[in-house]
Amino acid sequence: MSSPNVMSPNFRLHIDGIATWASGLPDWPAMRAFARGEAELVEGTPRRPAPDLLPANERRRAPDTVLLALQVAQAACADAGADPKALPSIFASTHGDLAITDYMCATLADSPADLSPTKFHNSVHNAAAGYWTIGCGCHAATTAISAHRATLAQGLIEAALQLAAGAPQVLLVAYDGPSTGPLGTMSQSEGLLGLGLVLSAHSATGNNLRLALQLGKGADDGNGSGRLETALSGNAMAPALKLLDAIATGRDCCLLPAGRDTVLKVGIGA
Repeated sequence: MSSPNVMSPNFRLHIDGIATWASGLPDWPAMRAFARGEAELVEGTPRRPAPDLLPANERRRAPDTVLLALQVAQAACADAGADPKALPSIFASTHGDLAITDYMCATLADSPADLSPTKFHNSVHNAAAGYWTIGCGCHAATTAISAHRATLAQGLIEAALQLAAGAPQVLLVAYDGPSTGPLGTMSQSEGLLGLGLVLSAHSATGNNLRLALQLGKGADDGNGSGRLETALSGNAMAPALKLLDAIATGRDCCLLPAGRDTVLKVGIGA
């Protein structure tokens, strides 16, 4: 792995809490074991998450992407022992909910008077952030980010900047769901994949896992050969699999796409 032509200072941050969710790998311990070759996909896992942050009737109405984001957000906070009400949050999604976007486009074209108000309010890119702040009673700032393949890298950079500006801890949630209909031919994504991280400038939990971020010129090395990337690379949040494979298997760095001819080198260490 070649080093990028460095453009930025080196931001250092700690992982205080981590959570993941994917079909067949419903939490971080299962995903870490799979990445290490110590376990296989878990059979009989639910088709979609069911975070208890929402009442049952709200869970039934919420789109899969919202449930996914809330699941990993809540689990990451629990892992960090952090109060969700106190954390500024960053919700990073490549596409938002493409299934709802496809529905909106089709309905507006064929029968606009039949547009569902519920689906309409779930179509906005910050829908998950809204459910989160309302569900846990959080009045801290929240940010929604979309940057195509650079979405995870830009979410990490935003978290690092907020920590550098004085936030004690920040919640980063990166997630994407499947694409459908004509949009699926342009913006391809399969399944559900979510990552939640509670990050701090100085570890608040004694967790020794640190990330060092360096933005530079260059190209990322495409899909790697890690088990997670091989199994789940069809999802639009696939760059997260690079980071998760590296953390799970003890690699010291990975490269994430961060924009045109730009990469984010993520150093991983204790």
